[in-house]
Amino acid sequence: MLIGLGLGPGNPELLTLRAVRLLNEADAVFVPGRIARDLVAPYREPVVLDFPMTDDEKQIQQCLEENAKKIVPVAEDGLAVFGILGDPNFFSTFSRLCAVIEKTCPGIEYRTEPGISSITAFAAAAGIPVNEGFMVSDGTLSDTRILLKVRRPKERADQLRSEGYRQFVLVERMFFPDMQVYRDNDLPDTSDYMSVMYARK
Repeated sequence: MLIGLGLGPGNPELLTLRAVRLLNEADAVFVPGRIARDLVAPYREPVVLDFPMTDDEKQIQQCLEENAKKIVPVAEDGLAVFGILGDPNFFSTFSRLCAVIEKTCPGIEYRTEPGISSITAFAAAAGIPVNEGFMVSDGTLSDTRILLKVRRPKERADQLRSEGYRQFVLVERMFFPDMQVYRDNDLPDTSDYMSVMYARK
């Protein structure tokens, strides 16, 4: 099993309790650089992997393949944790790493555990309450929307389909014992106040 673990924005006090538990339980912990290493060091001695900051796609792919080879032997027989700054689902290398592992070792299971992302940390650091919709981008135009508090998901998806959206995921009461995940044509008519919908063109 491979877990992509969010380590938060860099302050050691912003690690989640779940992150600390997984760092202690893992058979090996891998990190992509010095800041992540320093966050993990009080709990484990991590393996530092090389992820160069470059636009050279060939070099990036080569590094992903080399790093995958180091992680796979642990993930095949035990628990490998890849600790990454912020949240592993937001603009991170974890999804690309998993794509490489899927090609070479398709039997390995993987999942993510959330961390405090730079998006929510920014609002706290800047003292800015965010009480309305907003756009987050890495500088490119996006075909993805995330909608909070979706009470009528089926109706909302029908509206978005008219705008060209085709893929939908609804998570209801995330990380509660009764969490539900619905996809595409299985969306319910109504959902809990604590629901988030993902839509992609």
